[in-house]
Amino acid sequence: MREREFELLTLFADGGMMMYPLVICSLIGLGVILAKFWTLWVAGRATASVIEQVEEAAMAGRLEEAAAIAALTPGPAAAILLAGLRRIRSLEVNEGELEQAVSTTGSIELSFLERGLVILATIANVAPLMGFLGTVAGMILAFASIQASGDVDPATVAGGIKVALLTTAAGLTIAIPINLGYNFFVSRIDRLIVEMEESTQKVLNIAWDLERAGTLRVLS
Repeated sequence: MREREFELLTLFADGGMMMYPLVICSLIGLGVILAKFWTLWVAGRATASVIEQVEEAAMAGRLEEAAAIAALTPGPAAAILLAGLRRIRSLEVNEGELEQAVSTTGSIELSFLERGLVILATIANVAPLMGFLGTVAGMILAFASIQASGDVDPATVAGGIKVALLTTAAGLTIAIPINLGYNFFVSRIDRLIVEMEESTQKVLNIAWDLERAGTLRVLS
């Protein structure tokens, strides 16, 4: 184990100065991925359940209970339901204001869900470029060694070539998993957007059903 750690430290040292920003990128990317995974898991774990419970309570006339269920459930779908129910509880609601309320809440929740994706996209693009920059620096060192010695000796240029290979490998090793994580989060957010749209439609359906039942007045 210690021998392996020593080898990794040796490779890091042999990679040159460009390894430091690459390590920083990897740590930032790992932190964002862990935080994003937790956030999206919490946001989507109880969506179907809260929509069903809120609809059942609202259609039974228990608007306060429906709002309480939405308030106690984390996630964008519950937030949209809560925003709509707060309008519906007044027993008289303007259709345009109701749609605006849930639309605004949806936009706010979407911006929260997308937070951090720019960081991942940036690291996925920049890390390989840093690796290639290290490659160029390594090749410059190799040719400088050749120029200084006046002879093409493999031992002379090996150090520069090693720097070039290590930084390229490090950049790609960082970029590939971060890019995969970015694509996974984008697909997960797309599913949450569908659930948010379902919640928006559910709020409007509740309003119209309550109006038909005579317990709510919807103004056009």
